[in-house]
Amino acid sequence: MNLINEQITHTVFGEGHIVAQDASIITVDFVEDTKKFVYPDAFRTFITLNNQDTAKSLNKIISKREVEEKALAEKREAEKEQRALERQRREMLENHKIHESSQIVFWLDKEEQQNVFTDWEAFTGEVQSGKNKGQPNKAARLGPNSAGLLTVRKSDQPETERRILGLYMVKETFSGNLNEDGMVPAHEDFRIELTDQEADKMLFWNYYINQNYPLRTTWNSGKYRYFDNVWTAQILTDIIALRTDEEQIKEAKDFLEHFCLMNVLDMENIPEASGALKQ
Repeated sequence: MNLINEQITHTVFGEGHIVAQDASIITVDFVEDTKKFVYPDAFRTFITLNNQDTAKSLNKIISKREVEEKALAEKREAEKEQRALERQRREMLENHKIHESSQIVFWLDKEEQQNVFTDWEAFTGEVQSGKNKGQPNKAARLGPNSAGLLTVRKSDQPETERRILGLYMVKETFSGNLNEDGMVPAHEDFRIELTDQEADKMLFWNYYINQNYPLRTTWNSGKYRYFDNVWTAQILTDIIALRTDEEQIKEAKDFLEHFCLMNVLDMENIPEASGALKQ
C-alpha cells in the first residue's frame, strides 16, 4: 500500500507526512526532524493516519498480517513440539530397545467396562501361582511407546466375537518394570473410546494371530497379553477409515502419528491386517 505524502500524527512528535516507504520502513518528515519507523508495526501503536479512508484500508492490511503472524507462530510452536517429541523418541531409542510387541491388550471384566472410560486406566491382574501369587502382574515391556487396547466379549459369545472398545497411549512417565500396583494409566492426550456401532466392526481377532497356530482364536486365561506394535497401527488406521466425523478422524490421525513416531513405524506404509479371522 502506497503511503507516500500521507499526513500522519505521532503520539510524541506530532504532525508529519510520509516521504519514503519500502517493504518494512517508512520515513516521516516532522517539523523539526525526519525519522524512520518499522512498517506497518508503527501504525499499531503510536502513528495514526489522518485520512480515515486510508486508515481503514491500512487496518485491513494490518489485520491480515496479524492473522498470518499468528498462523506462523502456531506453526513454529507445532514444529517445536514435534522436535521435542523427536528428541524424546531418540532418547527412548538410545536408552530402551523397543520390543516388537510392546503393546498391551486387556480383557475387561464387567466392572472395568463401566469405569475404564472414566478412570482411563486398566489392571493387569494378579499373579496366579508361585512365590508372587496374588501380587499384581508387572507388564515389564510397557513404556512411553506402548498403547493399551481395551477388549471384551460376553460369556455366551465365542472368542471370535471379542470386540475392541477403545485404546489409549500409556502415560508418558509410566514404566512397566517399576509399576507396583498393576494399574496402567492413560496418556492425557491420546485416548479413543469407540461407539457400540464402531466396536461391533472392530474385532480383536482381525488383528491378533498366533504365528505358531494361525487359525487358533483362544484366550485361555489372564487379564492381559502383549500385542504387536504394527497391529496397533493397523487398528488405528482402520478406526480412521471407519469414522465420518472430522474431529474424531483427526483424533485418530493424531494418535496414529504419535504412535508411529514413538514406535519408529512408517505411518504411510502400514500393512493390511492379517489376524486369525482373515486367514
